[in-house]
Amino acid sequence: MSVRELRLVVTVEDHDQAVRFYRDVLGLPELADFSSADGNVVLLDAGRATVEVVDGRQAEFIDRVEVGRRVAGHVRVAFEVADAAATAATLSEAGAAVLAEPVRTPWNSLNARLTAPDGLQLTLFEELG
Repeated sequence: MSVRELRLVVTVEDHDQAVRFYRDVLGLPELADFSSADGNVVLLDAGRATVEVVDGRQAEFIDRVEVGRRVAGHVRVAFEVADAAATAATLSEAGAAVLAEPVRTPWNSLNARLTAPDGLQLTLFEELG
């Protein structure tokens, strides 16, 4: 048995706003639009996917490093970007709430934490070395 694709499904109230945010602002290329009379669905390419499984202590540590306190829920989405500070600023201008400005982490990345307009918590990370 082998998994061929990880697909993160985000249910949103304002589909057009969410597509603009993720596709047009964050820059995830559109792969397909399967919208119909039954509802709207757009697939966006987010590059390589991984599943990061952490326990509660590690989740608390990550939040403490990135934000200073425990803020994440059960699921948080992390995007590797070329420039965490610039991307965070761009997403903020597009309606994301900045929970924490970029901070250098013990694992040598620059991480920013935001909440997307649809409520999904995002980490933007820039690998530093």
